[in-house]
This record gives sequence, C-alpha cells and structure tokens, in this order.
Amino acid sequence: MKKDILKLTLPSKPDYISVARLTSSAIANKIGFNIDDIEDIKVSIAEACINALTKSQYINIQFEIRDDRFIMKVENVSTEEQLDIENKEMELGILIIKSLMDEVKFSEEGVEMIKYIEDGNI
Repeated sequence: MKKDILKLTLPSKPDYISVARLTSSAIANKIGFNIDDIEDIKVSIAEACINALTKSQYINIQFEIRDDRFIMKVENVSTEEQLDIENKEMELGILIIKSLMDEVKFSEEGVEMIKYIEDGNI
C-alpha cells in the first residue's frame, strides 16, 4: 500500500492560509484529482485553518496520500459541539467542509478530511 505523508506548520495568521490552499492544490493536482475536486479540497483546508486560527500559535497540517484516498488533518479545530451560538461563521465553515469532502472526522486533536481517489487517478 502506497502511503506518502507531508507535514506543514504555519503561523496562526490569516495571511498564511493561502499557503495551505496552494499546498493542498498542488498535492491534489499531482494525485490526479479533477478541477472541481481540487477546488473542494482548497476550500475545505482553508475553512479548517480559519477554524484553527485562534486555538494555538501554529496551525499543524498533515497531508496523507494513500492508494485510495487523500487525507488532510488539521489540529486544533473546533467541533460543532464546541462552538458558541454566537459563532455562526465557524459553524458554517464546518458545514462547508462536510458538504465538500467525502468523509469528515472530528476528534480532540482536530479534523480529518478525506477525499477518495477514483481508479486511474494515480
């Protein structure tokens, strides 16, 4: 089973979210995702990073390429249960991620977002 892991640590500043978007886009393009899937991946990673901005000094991201899936993990992301009623923007971000990715898992560490690779993409 093929498994490549790339790790990215960014300062928790909005200016660096574009680096996460570009990195995810480059990896997704290399894997062979179509343009629509790449856009979904870029939006999802950006929403996860926005969610994590105020939680820590750094945003830790892990990209994992497997035979059948592309996995992105972002640490320190709030879940729906942790959000205040006042924080509708982050709640909307979580809904966006869930609608764009094939599978989304929240844990104490953060969020894991999965986009499945169709046969012939790698």
